[in-house]
Amino acid sequence: MTEQATLSATTPKPPKGLRYPWDVPPAEGEAIEVAPGVLWFRLPLPMKLDHVNVYALDEGDSWTVIDTGFASRRAKDIWQGLMAGPLGRKPISRVVVTHHHPDHIGLAGWLQTEHGAELVTTRTAWLTARMLTLDVQEVPVAESLSFYRKAGMAAELYDKRANERPFNFSDVVAPLPLGFTRIRQDDVIRMGGRDWDVHIGNGHAPEHATFWSRDDNLVIAGDQILPSISPNIGVYPTEPMADPIGEWLEACERFLPLAREDHLVLGGHKLPFTGLPTRLKQLIENHHSALRRLLAYIDTPKSASECFAPLFKRSIGEAEYGLALVEAVAHLSHLYQAGEATRVLREADGAWVYQRKG
Repeated sequence: MTEQATLSATTPKPPKGLRYPWDVPPAEGEAIEVAPGVLWFRLPLPMKLDHVNVYALDEGDSWTVIDTGFASRRAKDIWQGLMAGPLGRKPISRVVVTHHHPDHIGLAGWLQTEHGAELVTTRTAWLTARMLTLDVQEVPVAESLSFYRKAGMAAELYDKRANERPFNFSDVVAPLPLGFTRIRQDDVIRMGGRDWDVHIGNGHAPEHATFWSRDDNLVIAGDQILPSISPNIGVYPTEPMADPIGEWLEACERFLPLAREDHLVLGGHKLPFTGLPTRLKQLIENHHSALRRLLAYIDTPKSASECFAPLFKRSIGEAEYGLALVEAVAHLSHLYQAGEATRVLREADGAWVYQRKG
């Protein structure tokens, strides 16, 4: 038997399909070591998706942390406990933020100003987060209300939003001081004794950073790739003609040749998993399937708020309504911009209604 044949016979291929090495996440204030020098812990979120995953990579005399959770007194207390406990009182020298959403960047500014950490992220993430934290709105702006109206938001919810203080980034994101270190596509960054290739995703958030270890099987995916839920992909008043569905599908297709069955994916929510090629194919097909169902559904003109049934296949409550609405707009706008649907403003309520061509 040749040496090559011997190696083939004795080196089993990693199993296909999604697998979860840990059935239970770390308890609040505790950590699980998912790889040598890589700790996983969680910060709470006050919503249905009640947590965000945070990772700490051992630099020897300090830590690099990936993402931060919301800015809140409770989250700061948890961080202080982590620093005194699992992090062994070594300083946090660097905070790496995968994308600009508040559950990921919320305490980055606090770690900079109070703990002297360097902030590393993409230019779009930093600029967007800093702009949004400075843009405090006490009442809804006209552009937001126009966007909701054109999406066909239910009248009672529209009236409620029109008369209440809107959510502001600054409610849950600590002020970001001037200065950050930029990362971009094809950069290599050293973290936790490993070299990581930076691959940029889009769709869930613009210029979303993911990190692929050259030295072992780790992938830090943020919210670009999640195991048991799909990342929210929405269109917002800031860029009403964006096509995040197209951008997200492009990123998934680009990541697919990089993916290995043995990659251990450390995502922003839910559990670490292996089986990345399978998951990327699932995510791609799930959205193509949703687009097919939606295209069949708009045989007569329908607004975004009238298209929840084919997209989500379940009832949508008030707590989920906003995310569902922006995701419906994203899917319909993708069909419209791809030339597969038309849209016109409905006279009765001023909503865009979309209809399949042909």
